[in-house]
Amino acid sequence: MAFPGIGASDTILLFLPDRTSPDATWIAKTEAAYPGLTVRSIPQADPETGKLRDVNDLPAEVWDGVTILVSLWPPRTTETAVDGKTVAATTSLSKLRFVQVPSAGADRWIAHETFKRPDVTISTGNGTHAPQIAEWVIGTWLMARHHFLTYAGHMAKGDSWSHRLEQMGEDSTGTRIGILGYGAIGRQVARLATAFGMEVYAYTRSERATAESRADPDTFCLPGTGDVEGALPAKWFHGSSPDAINNFLSQDLDLLVVATPLTAATTKLLSKAQFETLDKARSAPKRKTYVVNIARGKVIDTDALLQALHTGQIAGAALDVTDPEPLPEDHALWKAPNVFIAPHVSWQSGHMRERLLAVLDVNLERLHAGKPLVNVLNKEFHY
Repeated sequence: MAFPGIGASDTILLFLPDRTSPDATWIAKTEAAYPGLTVRSIPQADPETGKLRDVNDLPAEVWDGVTILVSLWPPRTTETAVDGKTVAATTSLSKLRFVQVPSAGADRWIAHETFKRPDVTISTGNGTHAPQIAEWVIGTWLMARHHFLTYAGHMAKGDSWSHRLEQMGEDSTGTRIGILGYGAIGRQVARLATAFGMEVYAYTRSERATAESRADPDTFCLPGTGDVEGALPAKWFHGSSPDAINNFLSQDLDLLVVATPLTAATTKLLSKAQFETLDKARSAPKRKTYVVNIARGKVIDTDALLQALHTGQIAGAALDVTDPEPLPEDHALWKAPNVFIAPHVSWQSGHMRERLLAVLDVNLERLHAGKPLVNVLNKEFHY
C-alpha cells in the first residue's frame, strides 16, 4: 500500500508498556524530521498514582487526530459490554493509518475492528525481542542440562558436595534443536544454538524450498544477530496439517523450541498426539525431548503438557508463557515434575525501548517515502 508523506496531518500517539516516556530528544528529533508532525507520548504508569493503566483510561483529548498509534493494546472503538455493563467507545480512530505494535505477536489486535480495515497497516515489534528471548531459551536449556536448579536446592541446605555425582551433566555439542516457527526469535535461537554445536531443524508454515525463500529481509534485525539469509538450519520442514507437524516432531529432537505466533491455526498446536510423537521418536536409553515455550501459552494444550511431564513423555519444559495466564496459585502445573515456569518475562531487556524506537524510525522513514514497511502483519495468516 502506498502512503502519503508524513506531515502536518499526522499525529503519533506513543503508549508504551513501560513506566516512562521516550526522552524529549527523540521526540524533538522525530518532529524535526517531519515538519508539522505531532508526537504525543503517554507513559503507561499514571503520573499521580504510579499504577499501570489501561489504554482505555487515557483522556479523550489524547486520541484527537491520531493517525499513527504505538500501543500493545487496542483501544475500544465501539460501544461494548464489560462485566454486564455497556461501556462507551474510547475513540473511533477514524484517521488511523498505521499501528506499530511493540510485541512480536499481534494476537491482541486480530479481533479488533482496526485489523479488518484495508486502509490501516499493522507492524509488529518483531526482531526487538530476539536477543533476550533467545538467551532465555538457551539459558533454560543449559539450566536443565547441567541441573542448576537441583544444585541450587542442595546449596540452600548447605550440602552440594555429597550430591555431585548423582546426576551427570550434559553438553550440547552434537544435539539437535527443532525450532517450531522460524521467525526473528527462532533465527536468533538458531544462531546461539549453532555456536554450541547443535544441529538446527527449522519449521515454517509455508515451504522454503529455495535459498531466496529462506531469507527474511522484511523483518527488523539487529546487526550481528539472527539468520537473515536462512543459512543455519540443516533441514527445513513446513506445513499446517497435524501430519506435517508430527513429521517434524518425529525428527529425534533433543530440544524443541515453540516460537509460533498465536492464531486460530496454532491454538493447541501441541496436544496429546504431538507429545506422543515426541516420546516415540526418542526411545530409551536416549533422553527425551526438552520443550521450551516462549510463544503463547495457548499454543500448547496444558492438560496434554501435564500428562507428558508426569508420564515422562518429555524430559521437561521451560515455560515463559502458560494457559491460563497468569497461572492460578493452585494450578497443577506448578507442582509438575521437571518444569520451570517464569511470569512471561523473557522479552525483558534494558534495550527494549531503543530497539522499538529503532523499528518505528525505520517504518516512519518508509511511510514518508512511500516504501514497503518492515514487520508488516499478514492479515491472512495473522503473523
